[in-house]
Amino acid sequence: MGAPLLLLTVMGLLAAAIVSVLAWRNGWTALMRFAVGGALVWLGVYFALLLYFSLSSKEKTLAFNEPKEFCGFYLDCHLHAAVTEVKKLKTIEPQTARGLFYVVQVKVFSDAQRATIGLLKPYARIKAADGLTYERDAAAEAAWEKANGPSVPLDKIVGPQGDSFSKTIVFDVPDDASQPRLQITEGYWIDAVLETVIIGDEDSLLHQRAKFSLDTSTVTARQNY
Repeated sequence: MGAPLLLLTVMGLLAAAIVSVLAWRNGWTALMRFAVGGALVWLGVYFALLLYFSLSSKEKTLAFNEPKEFCGFYLDCHLHAAVTEVKKLKTIEPQTARGLFYVVQVKVFSDAQRATIGLLKPYARIKAADGLTYERDAAAEAAWEKANGPSVPLDKIVGPQGDSFSKTIVFDVPDDASQPRLQITEGYWIDAVLETVIIGDEDSLLHQRAKFSLDTSTVTARQNY
């Protein structure tokens, strides 16, 4: 619903602008007021719906092997990611964590029938319950790859019909971090701007996000792909 409704709104505003200009030039005051008033009313309704869907959304925690879909502006919701494994280590030789290293294995896969696609500028970080965030530890990731073999980038292109890859990413998280969860977002800045005003989109204004659980005590055998 979100992207088509935004497109319809933009087209309606352009039509209202054209009608308003023509009415102004020809002195049709009533028509001009009708076009401008109608556009303002619709904008009000649109942003009311945007806020309603965002404020009524709930934050979701995805379990191990539970995928998150990435739709983008063009509604091509074929790309998915899931956390499949988490290790908590104090040391990845020669690196020692200030807290604990969270070694997170992420699986990215596609259910497209023909297209080859990939995450656009993916951004992964861990966010704790207190709002503090923790970025990927490049040195620890390099040490992990040196010990376990090279890894593909998180934005690697995947083919259609279930093609997939796994990527291990590493974070240094304090021992006392409360409920750390992984958040993955993607897209260029223009995508972020457009999705801010798409009704119901996870990236829309004030909308809650889905995050991946990193709690190894709740690992289940669930397999959704």
